[in-house]
Order: sequence, then C-alpha cells, then structure tokens
Amino acid sequence: MAVRSKSSKAWLNEHVNDHYVHMAQKDGYRARAAYKLLEINEKDKLIKPGTILADLGSAPGSWSQVAAKLVGKNGQVFALDILPMDDIEGVSFIQGDFREEQVLNQFESLLDNRLLDLVICDMAPNMSGNAVTDQARSFYLCELALDFASEHLKTGGNFLVKVFQGAGYQEYMAAMREVFVTVQTRKPEASRNRSSEIYLLGKNKR
Repeated sequence: MAVRSKSSKAWLNEHVNDHYVHMAQKDGYRARAAYKLLEINEKDKLIKPGTILADLGSAPGSWSQVAAKLVGKNGQVFALDILPMDDIEGVSFIQGDFREEQVLNQFESLLDNRLLDLVICDMAPNMSGNAVTDQARSFYLCELALDFASEHLKTGGNFLVKVFQGAGYQEYMAAMREVFVTVQTRKPEASRNRSSEIYLLGKNKR
C-alpha cells in the first residue's frame, strides 16, 4: 500500500474531523461547499423563489442542490461542468468544457435567450502544484465566467465567483467593477482559513 505523504495525512485528518463535512453528510449535500453558498446567500439574499441562475463549474453539485431548493418551482437552475454530475431535481445540466465555444453554444441554447438573475461560479482548475501556473489558470476561468455573466445577466443581475488572492486579483477586481455597480468580498466561515480562496460578489449589473 502506498505511503501517504504528511500533507495528504493532514488533509485526511482535517477532512475526517471537519464539522462541515459531517453536516454535509447529515443534510444530504454532496460537498461541504454547500455551506459557503448558504452563508453568503443568507447575508446577500442572492437566491430567492423564482430566481433564474447558472452554476458554472457545478460538479459534484452541492451549489446546484442549494440553488434548486431556494429557487423553488418558479425558478430555474442551469449547470455546467467538464466533469460528470449526477442528476439533481430541478437542475438542467450540460457536461462539457467551459473553454470550448461549442459547449457554450450548447449551454446558451439551453438558456433559450432567457436573461439570468444570477451567475454563481465555484470553479477551480486542476492544480498542477506550480503556484504561478495554477493562479494563471484560475483567473483565466474566472475571466471566462465574467464574460459569460456580462453577456447573460439581465441589468441589475448579480455574479458570485471564487478567486484566489495573488497575482491577477486586483486586475480581476477592476474588470468586475466595469460590469457591476458594486463589488464586495466574502469569506464564509466554511472556507478554510489556510485557503487563499475568497469570493467576489458583483452586484447590480450595469
């Protein structure tokens, strides 16, 4: 049997003893990330009954699970990920690479010209271990998500995206400010302290 590295042992130990992991198992969510969205939503009231939204980078589906419950019968949740995702009632899912035009066209045809109230994005690239490369890949995905949001959100719509603090962060924040009236940061309790992840919330699309 392979010997676990110290870092993977630490991760496993943290995961096993993680309050939010236990809560997710108890509440039926597919990942602890559900609580990040629930906490942000409690503060900012982004998802309400009737909200029409897109979840970019949705797998394994915990954000879509939260969204589907909150939008109710009159709302709609569209989800997209390169990875497969098991069905969720009330969620329309397309599997494909967000960077490919053909996949985006397929997703847009699913939207059927409806403008969205909200775009949420908890995407992260496959980490290579090279901090510079990973940061660049992460912001490339974030830029694509911002382009998608600026094109498909209705005026006054909102955009919630995960970013990693570091190179490119200030530039991305500036790009968001061109699209949204206000841009705020959110660091939910369910986000691990040691993680450089932070959520940017663009409110009120121009």
